[in-house]
Amino acid sequence: MIRSMTGFARRERAAPFGTLAWELRTVNHRYLEVALRLPEEFRPSEGEFRQAIAAVARRGKVEAALYFRPTSAISPELELNEPLLERLVDQANHVRRRLGETAGINVVDLLRWPGVVREAERDASPLVAAAQELLAEALDALTESRGSEGGRIAELLLGRCEGVETLANEVSARLPEIRERIRARLNDRLSQVAVEPNTDRLEQEIVIALQKMDVDEELDRLRSHVAEVRKVIAADEPAGRRLDFVMQEFNREANTLSSKSQDVETTRAAVDMKVLIEQMREQVQNVE
Repeated sequence: MIRSMTGFARRERAAPFGTLAWELRTVNHRYLEVALRLPEEFRPSEGEFRQAIAAVARRGKVEAALYFRPTSAISPELELNEPLLERLVDQANHVRRRLGETAGINVVDLLRWPGVVREAERDASPLVAAAQELLAEALDALTESRGSEGGRIAELLLGRCEGVETLANEVSARLPEIRERIRARLNDRLSQVAVEPNTDRLEQEIVIALQKMDVDEELDRLRSHVAEVRKVIAADEPAGRRLDFVMQEFNREANTLSSKSQDVETTRAAVDMKVLIEQMREQVQNVE
């Protein structure tokens, strides 16, 4: 079943280290375009996140945002920058020797020096693993959302395909009557001419005229395109580009049918087909 390129999903999870939330939005786009917003601690894993998204979304513009709220109850672990502290103490001792014993070292001032006390690096792997699991859940929800919208589009496409097929069958059923009318019209015009016509030549001209106005091939191709749309919709693979191509072929046959028409009802049917095809084309623009 086809899927829409439009969808939304949000998944949130609370853990001892804080709260994670993924928010995914997708809209139609000719190719796959992924825009990621990540907290700083998740930047090294951006490539893995992109791969996970690309495995699910083949086309469309994807806006993916990860939010992280650390647990306030967890105090950050602090560590001393030993090399920097040693250099500062050496310099302080040098100054004390120059100025005498009255110049003491103030421990608090040393600790306040930028970079002396810093937050210890934490093992980010559990945090990243949780974000990856949560992204998988959000992508499942996004797929479901896009599939649901795709189902609605499929119903609209199938309904309009049925309309095109019905119109094609109606025109096809009226072809014998239309051909007979064309033949009668030509005979009527010739009857107004005083000269006796050549019967063989007349028959040839009638056949040529009927061939120029024949729309059997166009009707057959229209029905073939209807069958192709049904086949593509039933297949479990991205179908947007193929459906877009079929819509172009649909439109070409409807235009040819209209240009060949020698009958008011056939012309009206061709116009109705164009309306249905345009409605399908608009829907196909949002199919993955």
